[in-house]
Amino acid sequence: MVKIGVVGGGSWGTTIANHMALKGINVDLWVREEDVYSQIKEKRINETFLPGVTLSKAIRPVQSFKEVSREKDFLFIVVPSHFFRTILTELSPFFSSATPLIVGTKGIENETLMTMSQVVASVVPGDWGDTFACLSGPSFAREVCHKHPTAVTLASRNKELSIYLQELFSTDYFRVYTTQDVIGVELGGALKNVIAIAAGISDGLGFGFNARAALLTRGLAEITRLGVSMGAQPLTFAGLAGIGDLILTCTGDLSRNRMVGLKIAEGISAKEIVSGMKMVAEGIKTSLSAYNLAKKMGVEMPIITEVYNVIYKGKEPRKAVKDLMTRELKVELTL
Repeated sequence: MVKIGVVGGGSWGTTIANHMALKGINVDLWVREEDVYSQIKEKRINETFLPGVTLSKAIRPVQSFKEVSREKDFLFIVVPSHFFRTILTELSPFFSSATPLIVGTKGIENETLMTMSQVVASVVPGDWGDTFACLSGPSFAREVCHKHPTAVTLASRNKELSIYLQELFSTDYFRVYTTQDVIGVELGGALKNVIAIAAGISDGLGFGFNARAALLTRGLAEITRLGVSMGAQPLTFAGLAGIGDLILTCTGDLSRNRMVGLKIAEGISAKEIVSGMKMVAEGIKTSLSAYNLAKKMGVEMPIITEVYNVIYKGKEPRKAVKDLMTRELKVELTL
């Protein structure tokens, strides 16, 4: 009998826990919030982050890192990126590098500009190259709970681990593809959230489908440029973890990051938006990381720069759009 621990009781962590439990797998779900813990334990529902979805009785909510880690075949961690290092540091004494770690967090640290795999390597003792994987791609939690067809990408350097996890996660409505391009999958999952904020701003300002198509296309070019400069494979960004996730997050009504952009277009500040949200919109913090990472790598990322300017420098959105459209014209033979 496979036993897994899921660290993070938000919408996606709860969904993954339920997805695996419905396959007959015993799941311990670590939940930080006391009210969410009580909801799942007593009512079999996560009213805070996943209302309306009845959860499997095979899920056992826990609030101890020792419990969620003990005697597990693998751990799945999906917490906000700005909490990832702290939680991983507290969790790490209870498992070894022999325990596969699958990460569903999509973000880049503000202070270090590290992706989550790089944070794992810096926090947890041992060589994690062969026991690390990340899961990404276009996957709204609520649609997975309703068993709507969904396809995602699982990235790991270890082909054997990839095949094992691919078979374990896959169902007749949840299809998993594999790749060895960990950094590409991580960057695609993190940076698309920033472009989604831009798409929400564009939609909120009433700029229509032409503008949205341009943002997605040029946003993908920016993501690819940065990814390739950091060793990613260009084709990764043409797949589910790249254009697939980008399309979903920039156009879907369930997208928190697109919603942030819509509210910014109404004149609401990012600080006000965050204070009124239960769930995290990763693109707000990632825009700061992406802006600084682009400068560090010497990569031109004009859309991400303007999102950063709007969120962190108070730039007026219409002025940001005008500056994007009137930049110096270039003859581009590559991305």
